Amino acid sequence: MAGVSNLPRVRLVIGDEELLVSRAVAETIAVARAEEADTEVRRRAGGELVAGELAEMLSPSLFGGRRVIVVDDGQDVKKDVSAALVGYAKAPEDDVVLVVTHPGGAKGKALADGLKAAGADVVAAAKISKHRERVDFVRNEIRRQGGKIGEDAAEALLAAVGNELRDIVAACSQLVADTGGRIDAKTIAQYYKGRAEVSGFTVADAVMVGDVAGALEALRWALHIGVDPVPIADAIADGVRTVARVAAAGKGSAYQLAGSLGMPPWKVERAQRQARGWTAEALVDAMRAAAECNAAVKGGSDDRGYALERAVFAVVAARGGGIGR
Repeated sequence: MAGVSNLPRVRLVIGDEELLVSRAVAETIAVARAEEADTEVRRRAGGELVAGELAEMLSPSLFGGRRVIVVDDGQDVKKDVSAALVGYAKAPEDDVVLVVTHPGGAKGKALADGLKAAGADVVAAAKISKHRERVDFVRNEIRRQGGKIGEDAAEALLAAVGNELRDIVAACSQLVADTGGRIDAKTIAQYYKGRAEVSGFTVADAVMVGDVAGALEALRWALHIGVDPVPIADAIADGVRTVARVAAAGKGSAYQLAGSLGMPPWKVERAQRQARGWTAEALVDAMRAAAECNAAVKGGSDDRGYALERAVFAVVAARGGGIGR
């Protein structure tokens, strides 16, 4: 449903990732105002709207001019408002851009389905929960900002900045601005020197293969350069869980197992290597040690660095059969 400009007349932003939802709405408003600087923006929460007010907001203006009407949390609108929105979407005004946000899910599904059926432009804004999706998001975000990045460099960027979407977006923006847009794994290593090379995953990788000295060296350096203890504890726990899942999946190539496990092949392959030397009983002990470390680091310990060091020794001892047996 094309409007009189680069904007559709009706847009449905669907998903529960707050950053993506707010960005989609902000970009719609920005495009409208770039085309007509005096564009009027009116925004209401869906649960507060009444049909009469909505009709007034969407009716043709006596004075002309572009308007953007944003209805947040469309799942909360009343039935009569939902029907009015769907009815409007079937014959929208030329000088109005209607934006409705909806988290997806069962609540208010009739509104989302009705807007789609009426031809609304749909912007997906679902939470990104899988590693593969994050890698794709990094590559698309860099491309969106005018740059180019390979898969290996995207993996390195995630290892450096973590999984928080706002941090990822900020990092992508900064990298494109500072490098001119051509980004490879070497760029990431140089840009995040120290942080990318010594992270919680560096510690976890050493722990899972029984390298106490290497794990302690990486841990102490990470803490020295300011890496937060919480993601280090999370990385150790994730390392144990990943090895346990891959070991339980049985034999097979990394590519065969990747789909069923929901992991990238490189992560499966690494876990297969790390799984050598582990028994099921030892992994249970290691999980217990990792859980105790998480509890200590996230609030129960006065010395979080000591709690992490103790976890390193405990997980490696479990691998050698030294805990609980």
